[in-house]
Amino acid sequence: MPSANRSRALKGEPFSVRFTLATDRTIEAEARRTRRSKSAIVEALAEEAARARRFAGIGFRGDDARRRPWVIGSGLDVWEIAQMADEYETVERLVADTQLSERQVQLALAYRESYPDEVAEAIAENRRPVEEWRELYPFVRFAS
Repeated sequence: MPSANRSRALKGEPFSVRFTLATDRTIEAEARRTRRSKSAIVEALAEEAARARRFAGIGFRGDDARRRPWVIGSGLDVWEIAQMADEYETVERLVADTQLSERQVQLALAYRESYPDEVAEAIAENRRPVEEWRELYPFVRFAS
């Protein structure tokens, strides 16, 4: 398959959409601010909204390049809860030892099940060796 056709196969069919003037201005401003196309802004917003609806209780935070899902009411990102769940013997023990509810833990684990690569990447980044962090951020002092 030629690369142009392969690229199209990864995307949906094009379609037109007409927003209200206020919404269009908001999208235009966001596109200028982030130096992205209006299409990229609308796609990102739609994907985030779809995930938030699919996983009620998940929100998104962070800058544009590193938006990340978090469990509303917990203060923790999904990857943080997933990592804790991996480290505890059971969900029940995690719930007993923290201020997390069983619903919050189950929600994070359900999200990870649907987006395993995304969550695994965040956990792997957190587990970088100290030497690697020092190389990336030589100006930061690390606690011993």
